[in-house]
Amino acid sequence: MAKKSPTMAFDPQHAVYAGSFDPMTLGHLDIAERSAKIFKKVTIAIGVNPEKSPLFTPDERLEIARTELKHLKNVEVACFTGLTVDFLRERGAGVLVRGVRTLSDIESEFTMTLANHAIEPNVETVFFMASEQYTHISSSLIKQIAKMARQDVQTKLAAFVTPFVGEKMMSKYKMPR
Repeated sequence: MAKKSPTMAFDPQHAVYAGSFDPMTLGHLDIAERSAKIFKKVTIAIGVNPEKSPLFTPDERLEIARTELKHLKNVEVACFTGLTVDFLRERGAGVLVRGVRTLSDIESEFTMTLANHAIEPNVETVFFMASEQYTHISSSLIKQIAKMARQDVQTKLAAFVTPFVGEKMMSKYKMPR
């Protein structure tokens, strides 16, 4: 059995919702809003992996998340590198929020949860099932649509991202507005 951190205080009312958020989708917003109704404080933790080439820089993802979530007064946004459980430990958060869309998501999230618990047993993971209208949305799908669509891109993206994110994506792919 893993040892508990003896001196660290983990707040069970502070949740961290971690991901790459590249781009932030309507599904991400839904999970963030639902989390904000349950927890006193929610931190949206934008993971920065130097081995990946995201569409948006960390600063751009930070700006997008802050803009999209400004209506939620108990939500803050931050970037991090390294292990998610280390970020929770640094923030004193006791809950990791994860969104799941499909059965294959559940399998991979279960494995990650076991690893996280072995590293830091004071952190609990809470799963939010994606709302039905968002189960098909993934960041990679949205990027593919934006990249390959020839016309009416903003309308096509509207089912997946907010107009603000759609505009940001169109400027990345240098598409006319």
